Amino acid sequence: MPAVLTPEQMARRVAAELRDGDYVNLGFGLPLLVGNHLPPDRDVIIHTENGMLGVGPLARPGEEDPELVNAGKQYVTELPGAAYFHQSDSFAMIRGGHIDVSILGAYQVAENGDLANWVVPGERIPRVGGAMDLAAGAKRVIVMMTHVTKRGEPKLVRRCTLPLTGQRCVDLVVTDLAVVAVTPAGFELREVAPGWTPEQIQERTAAPLRLSPALREIPVALLSGRGA
Repeated sequence: MPAVLTPEQMARRVAAELRDGDYVNLGFGLPLLVGNHLPPDRDVIIHTENGMLGVGPLARPGEEDPELVNAGKQYVTELPGAAYFHQSDSFAMIRGGHIDVSILGAYQVAENGDLANWVVPGERIPRVGGAMDLAAGAKRVIVMMTHVTKRGEPKLVRRCTLPLTGQRCVDLVVTDLAVVAVTPAGFELREVAPGWTPEQIQERTAAPLRLSPALREIPVALLSGRGA
């Protein structure tokens, strides 16, 4: 079986979706890695809901500043021009439609764009955080997740069976196997991980995948950090 993408490779592929001038919020888990892989030729501003604009890469061991953390409680760095503000102002930015891209993890994404990412029944502590605000308030929502669960169950489904975070909000999904767009006609398979076939991706997806006319393999150069 071909190898799946590593979290770092997924982060590079997601980062390639960002454009000059984008204000971007990174959700908990895998999305937090994207800040370490921003294209050097693009001016992207990272926002964190605990009150900071201009978030830089994660801090290296031994260089942590206890006052610089993201919403995931990870130590981060600051870029020139970084700004700090109250958490209520941060959520006003989100709810006011000022965040261009929200990158979120997920437990399930439905073919109509519904998102479930805040709780699995039976877990002791729901993790709603700011995900509902980000799903509703961001201009574009990209999901970054593994294609299947640890038990091999598909995360791309016809309808979500877990409690919803947002309805019809997801635009693009990047997994460790593929890049899938959410369209009015359902899921469209746009890219596959090196060595994988569309048929193998479909076997691991619980909803039909239409093949993009421009279907391609994710460029190895991009996955290695050398650009597309």
